[in-house]
Amino acid sequence: MRTYQAGAPPPAWELACWRLAIARDRMLRRSTGWVRSVPGANWLRRQIRRMALLLWWTVTLQLPRHAAWWFRARRTRRRPVPSLAALIAGSISPASLRFDPSPAPVVSIIITSYGKVDYTLRCLASIAAWPPDAAVEIIVIDDASNDPELVHLELVRGIRLVINPTNLGYLRSCNVAARLARGEFVLLLNNDTQVRPGWLDSLAALLAARPDAAAAGSMLIYPDGRLQEAGGIIWNDGSGWNFGRDDDADKPAYNYVREVDYCSAASLMVRRAVFEQLGGFDEAFVPAYCEDSDLAFRMRARGWKVLYQPRSRVVHLEGVSHGTDTGSGIKRHQIINQRRFVQRWAGTLAHGHSAPGCRVLRARDRAMGRTIVLVIDHNVPEPDRDAGSSTMMGFVEALLSAGAVVKFWPHNRRYSPGYTEILQDLGVEVLHGGRLDAFDDWINENGPELDCVLLSRPDVAQAYLGALKQQSPARLIYYGHDLHFRRLALQAEVMAEPAIARDAARMERLERWIWRSVDVALYPSQEEAAVVTGLEPSVTARAVVPFGFAEFGVTRMPPGGHNLLFVGGFAHQPTEQALLWFVAEVLPLIRARCSMARLVVAGSRPGPKVRGLAGAAISILPDLSAEELRGVYATARVVVAPLRYGAGVKLKVVEALREGVPLVTTPIGAQGLPGVERVASVVPDPATFAEAVVRLLADDLLWQVRCAAQLGYARERFSEAAMRAAFLESAGIGGNEAGEVQRAA
Repeated sequence: MRTYQAGAPPPAWELACWRLAIARDRMLRRSTGWVRSVPGANWLRRQIRRMALLLWWTVTLQLPRHAAWWFRARRTRRRPVPSLAALIAGSISPASLRFDPSPAPVVSIIITSYGKVDYTLRCLASIAAWPPDAAVEIIVIDDASNDPELVHLELVRGIRLVINPTNLGYLRSCNVAARLARGEFVLLLNNDTQVRPGWLDSLAALLAARPDAAAAGSMLIYPDGRLQEAGGIIWNDGSGWNFGRDDDADKPAYNYVREVDYCSAASLMVRRAVFEQLGGFDEAFVPAYCEDSDLAFRMRARGWKVLYQPRSRVVHLEGVSHGTDTGSGIKRHQIINQRRFVQRWAGTLAHGHSAPGCRVLRARDRAMGRTIVLVIDHNVPEPDRDAGSSTMMGFVEALLSAGAVVKFWPHNRRYSPGYTEILQDLGVEVLHGGRLDAFDDWINENGPELDCVLLSRPDVAQAYLGALKQQSPARLIYYGHDLHFRRLALQAEVMAEPAIARDAARMERLERWIWRSVDVALYPSQEEAAVVTGLEPSVTARAVVPFGFAEFGVTRMPPGGHNLLFVGGFAHQPTEQALLWFVAEVLPLIRARCSMARLVVAGSRPGPKVRGLAGAAISILPDLSAEELRGVYATARVVVAPLRYGAGVKLKVVEALREGVPLVTTPIGAQGLPGVERVASVVPDPATFAEAVVRLLADDLLWQVRCAAQLGYARERFSEAAMRAAFLESAGIGGNEAGEVQRAA
């Protein structure tokens, strides 16, 4: 093996040897025996295969779709492809490519090749066009191709060019290059690929965040945009399936992180330490094919996972390296090595894999022995905008911690930028887009595989219960957030609105029907669960912890200033009504005794009435991030939660307890929080509300006592662990150790 650094070209005698070998190869290929035996037979096999496919596509009415793809691909193929000379003279000439190898790389990029320098240059040019943020080194290894054009790779600065003295084959070349690598991760990359933005950093970030995973693979796409592979499935007969092949790469099924049977080594990142422990690719599969599947199976046998990362997209010109004919050349080893793979892993295949094409929903997520849960809510959770979203996100994370596979169906079918990606990166398939009435088709196809369905909110549950009960044996769980009919009844009483009272009566009928239709109804307090069983004794109703936090405030001295803080999501009508009542009835009483008191209003989606309150004594801070809101809590002297009607446990109240900022609220705000009156002020009317606030503005000792008491109350009841345990127990969903490791990571 010879190693060349960018700089001087190979010696003249070596170039002469290369040219002699190439000339001899050309003479052989022109011989009569070669023309008649090998290419002729291969051409005949290809024609028979094409005719069979055309016949099948015609019978199954797939011909128009495949024809459209063929014409699209032909247009791509007919675009002028620059020759090597054109590459040298053009914008991606070797001399114009420059990389800055890190002395301490995090990732070692290994590009294997056998000649075809023009493809290698295009691959390198794409890396240069989308340079990763991670520190990298690039190793290009040529497998003794004797291609005189290799001299042009010497003009690429900053790569390490390795030329094997003899032909080792793809597999051994990868192992040789991996032994030269210095990075924490090794990224195996075919030379017939072109990378896209974020391709490398998304893989590295995923492995850094998931210490239970040893490898992560990219989404492979064709040049015309069709999907080539979104992770691989291995069936129980050892055959493989490139999941999603020829489909739309943007469909939800292909765009979430998930565990897979294997990912193609065309673009695969592995932990170098694990690769070395396993001895690299097993040379039983020399020269190539099935080595990546075998590597994934050996990793799993040692307790590691293999993940698919859709954020990493790589164009793969399939078949450039070894062709597509499995009857000749290196490609014939695909059939040979598949038999070898089946012999080695027969026991694993028989017990953990399904028959070809069967139970795809489970096969693509490696979910044969795992719980599959469908979560349905009105939209994708936006936990920094409303309390209900915070609860639903907590439930999803609890399910993932138990090792469940989670599918999320937003009732509005919308993609929510920034929020949909959060779920997808956690490993949740978000079923957005498509027809609004597509649920019947989806549940008809996948309902038998579901173990559990979590429904949220009365109007949403009403829309899906019929189809669920007909098409799926899944356990049905309903989370109501609060008793909607009680909240409406209180609103009707406070506002003296008969129409709202009629809405409350209709809502009670709907909620009672939902309770009778599900296996268990969950509510955020024991008080509400008792109301449910009191009205419907045959119903199973349980209380869950609606909010869970990993971090809590600390005991401290009171901040300077006289800031009062009001927090809430203004898409929820009781929040706006509470603020307007407080500003009209309570704030003037407070400012009459403490003129320096100022009200800070922090909340999502404030409407015109709320924004119109801004002035010298009132500041409006809309749509803060979670970090920004915690900063506002740190400067607040008192949190006010003046709710006049509502139901359930309120996030704004629990957050004040968690931050340790003394709270003043109403009996409605204290609902579902037994004993909270011992650590916070719970007052019924404007005068007593103002009195409680003024005391906390003036009394530093009382402030410190309340701060410590509220923190203790919150830690005892609203930890992340308490929420997850309560939800999983109430929902009847068991956990597993593997899931806990995954989420803890």
